[in-house]
Amino acid sequence: GDGNFHCILPLLDDDDEDYLERVREVNHRLLERTLEVGGTCTGEHGVGYGKMEYLKMQYGEGAVEMMRMIKRAIDPNNIMNPGKIVDFHD
Repeated sequence: GDGNFHCILPLLDDDDEDYLERVREVNHRLLERTLEVGGTCTGEHGVGYGKMEYLKMQYGEGAVEMMRMIKRAIDPNNIMNPGKIVDFHD
């Protein structure tokens, strides 16, 4: 295998905010620990919305800014997967 792990954190439409906050904290701690031991916040499905904040932790501000510059250069109208991987407007 490639070392990916899949953690299913169950969410329902009627979950209260306290539960949702606890699930977000578990997710945050899992991703932080993954990065601390040399893992990655990405996987076979890419980054999407949920892991964008962890790219800076993994690659550093300079690398994320380079990703943003490339995105602006090849997609100046932000029509290809807007809001994914890097924030176009940062």
